Amino acid sequence: MEKVKLAIIYYSATGANYQLAQWAEEATRNDADVKILKFAETAPSAAIDSNPLWRKNVDNTQHVPEVTLNHLEWADAIIFSVPTRYGSAPSQLRIFFDTTGGLWYYGKLANKVVSAMATASNPHGGQEATIQSIYTSLMHWGVIIAAPGYTDPVTFAAGGNPYGTSATIENGNFKEDVREAVMHQARRTLQVAKWVKAGLSS
Repeated sequence: MEKVKLAIIYYSATGANYQLAQWAEEATRNDADVKILKFAETAPSAAIDSNPLWRKNVDNTQHVPEVTLNHLEWADAIIFSVPTRYGSAPSQLRIFFDTTGGLWYYGKLANKVVSAMATASNPHGGQEATIQSIYTSLMHWGVIIAAPGYTDPVTFAAGGNPYGTSATIENGNFKEDVREAVMHQARRTLQVAKWVKAGLSS
């Protein structure tokens, strides 16, 4: 059986979610065909320039391809990683999701295995709600959600969020030890995708 095709799709203003995406890729690169992709930046340059970390991240990730509908159709599994915005996903994700109607209509998004991660500037800044809001949208696609739950003790070291890894970012730094939780979540998503892919081909 061919390798699972895994798209790791993120939006990151100051770089935290890009780091989460890189850890997820590190955990799966040997066992899957992996692409790291980003949601297009829609914020005005004035807003980006107002935060040196934001400008630095935008400049340093010019090499990362922007996600397209073709990437969604290509992928067997998808991991999303985004910051929270008032307890929900950022507009950069929502704008892209609003373009997926054609793929949804023709059933091209059904049975994909998905998982999500989120960040905020404080421990209870809406990470769980953000992840759940993404899952709510993805249920309309007919996906199979691979939440980490408590399937490995590393979840507790990262704050104990069963819906997906969540991180607190302060001045560009992670306050929790989330690397291993991200890697476990990525490997779990890949494992579930392997089971689904094998089942669909049998």
